[in-house]
Amino acid sequence: MQNQAFIGRQPIVDLQQKIVAYELLFRHSADASVAMISSDLEAGSNVLVNTFSNMDANWLLGDKLAFINIAAPMLQSDFLELLPAKRVVLELIETMESTPELLARIQSLRRLGFRFALDDFDHRPINTDLLPLADYIKVDIRELGLDKTAALVRSLKNCDAKLIAEKVETRTEFKFCKELGFQYFQGYYFAHPETLTAKIINPAHATVLSLLNKVRNNEDVKDIENGFKADVALSFKLLRYINSVGFGLSCEIQSIRHALAILGYQQLYRWLTLLLATAGNDSTPPALMKTAITRGRLTELLGQDYLEKSDRDNLFIVGIFSMLDAMLEMPMEDILEKLYLPEAICDALLTRQGIYGPFLELTIACEDADPGKIEAIAASMAMDPEKVNKAHLESLAWVEQLGIG
Repeated sequence: MQNQAFIGRQPIVDLQQKIVAYELLFRHSADASVAMISSDLEAGSNVLVNTFSNMDANWLLGDKLAFINIAAPMLQSDFLELLPAKRVVLELIETMESTPELLARIQSLRRLGFRFALDDFDHRPINTDLLPLADYIKVDIRELGLDKTAALVRSLKNCDAKLIAEKVETRTEFKFCKELGFQYFQGYYFAHPETLTAKIINPAHATVLSLLNKVRNNEDVKDIENGFKADVALSFKLLRYINSVGFGLSCEIQSIRHALAILGYQQLYRWLTLLLATAGNDSTPPALMKTAITRGRLTELLGQDYLEKSDRDNLFIVGIFSMLDAMLEMPMEDILEKLYLPEAICDALLTRQGIYGPFLELTIACEDADPGKIEAIAASMAMDPEKVNKAHLESLAWVEQLGIG
């Protein structure tokens, strides 16, 4: 389970029951309904790392705010500065004591743009001092009961913070809390927490995905260069691949900038797909990498007499990316949400349709050594079987030259 990331996500709704935020909860397994937490710091760290590293925050949150439970040790950690302050509400747990150090830290985080919520607030002396710093106050109506909840809300009428009713489980409770003056609501009446899972993509994979998007969007060469410089192993791999016999370059390339100038964006994108297949060798079996790269090369070779140069580059991408779901252990639909690819590539990857689909199907038939299927697909494309065999052998030889696995 150590390479899985689990996040429990429960909506927070407004008076019209529109979702405005999610509380993110740490989960130890995909079917967990409660958290097994050895420490508050571990739980907070897990939610932070899983949400903003291993899962795509836009996929997880859309345009909503993220409420994350924070204990005192977590509040002091450097982790928090990595979060997108405008998207995050730090939820201070009810046992947190308002020391001078804590108050100073909250003030400095507020200056960075973070907002704060007081969780399970009930006017205990240890956290009443935090009231002036709160943007939201969460009240557990199940714990307090409706009478005490009403008294608490009355006592907060001069407070600027917005009130969130927690553990709202019935229509009657929702109506009661609305009439009391709560602006936001959370609880089983609206939705049980759902657990979302993502295969953890190690840093190299995450960096390559980011670079692929930068190149596809024609971002400034300096930004792309900096992306490589942030990952030494990735830079080394790129230069090693470019200087390998498979690329047929006459001069040795010694810098990322030089590599970018020689390759151009289209070619760089193609090699990044190679790197994505080989990033994080500890998590992707060499056989899988080799198969993916062979697919890329074979799909490209099969199309060389049929399609323009730019389309052939796309065939290479289609071939390699057709195995990303196996490599990352994620559904292809989820991967394509993270990669902004042309529609024709997506069609081939998802349904084997469109201009590139038949070439990928033929490649997979070759891989499966299915002579009947190879013959049928080749015939439908008016492709000579000898040409298919030649391309297959060429692709296998090319990948061997790269020295993978």
